[in-house]
Amino acid sequence: MITFAYPKILLLLLAVPLYLALYFWARWARRRNLALFGKHASLKTLAPEVSPYKPPVKLVLRMLVFTMLVIAAARPWGGVTSVDTKKQGIEVIIAVDASNSMRASSTDSPDGIDRMRMAKLGMERLIDRLGNDRVGLVVYAGEAYTLIPVTNDYTSAKMFLNSIDPEMLQVQGTDMAAAIRLAASSFSDNKNVGKAIILITDAEELEDESGVMQTVEDAGKNKIQVDVMGVGSTSPVTIPDARGNLMTDPDNGEVVRTRLNEDLAIEIAKAGHGIYVNAANKNAVSELAKQLDRLQKTSLESSFLAVHQELFPIFVWIALVLLLADLIILDSKMGWLDRFTFFKKETNGK
Repeated sequence: MITFAYPKILLLLLAVPLYLALYFWARWARRRNLALFGKHASLKTLAPEVSPYKPPVKLVLRMLVFTMLVIAAARPWGGVTSVDTKKQGIEVIIAVDASNSMRASSTDSPDGIDRMRMAKLGMERLIDRLGNDRVGLVVYAGEAYTLIPVTNDYTSAKMFLNSIDPEMLQVQGTDMAAAIRLAASSFSDNKNVGKAIILITDAEELEDESGVMQTVEDAGKNKIQVDVMGVGSTSPVTIPDARGNLMTDPDNGEVVRTRLNEDLAIEIAKAGHGIYVNAANKNAVSELAKQLDRLQKTSLESSFLAVHQELFPIFVWIALVLLLADLIILDSKMGWLDRFTFFKKETNGK
């Protein structure tokens, strides 16, 4: 059974009968107009080289070419075949800090690109380099949530990544320990696959610093590597709110300032047997990718993938053959056929 990927394109075939109707109407109108100048048999002698049969033949060929190309454009499918697919890779969960401090500039200038945008750009580039690996997303502030479980659907992963915003989390703060615990529990049960958590953070104002270190060590015991990408400047900068106004401390009314705690971020990565990179470093993504490549890759899936048999090349070749035939056939009569008499008029006594 033949099916089509784009069946609506077949509506173009309605142009075939319409064109044929217009063609035969035009021929009828032409014969009627020629009849005003004389009998048809007499007028034929004025153009002896014109074939009365070839124009309709060429028309049929051209309509068939058009039909074949339309069918090919609709992408016809035949039966379904199964292909055994195996992928070797690792599992990576990206834990993104979505606390209010991620609204701050990632540079010393308050007008620089904000930390959240810097983190998203870096993680998009990393996801594009994952190949056959699986990726998941966790977002955290005062609490942690799974945004997308481990998947090889990178398009969806990047879509969810770009949707992260501090406004989506009602409880503010930086509970990194909760994020690590949630990420560690979100991996598959496959003990042979390499696993890594990438923390995206400014490592500031942690809810429980000692608890974070313990959680990282626990992840290491389960062969989970913890890498850290720090975002922000080590110099204090102000934090704009969702409306662009500077955030202030509700207790004393002073403008809140934030800075990247790089020392703590390095300590966390070291405890997690991973590496620390600064998002502002142009080689940050490359260094993370190299670190992930060191993890053990194993078969992530072995499944049968349904694949349609593509039939459009058949119709394209038919169209090319018909088009070639149309080019070969000229409108004039073929001289060598004049030696043959296909229809002989009988006369009395002969």
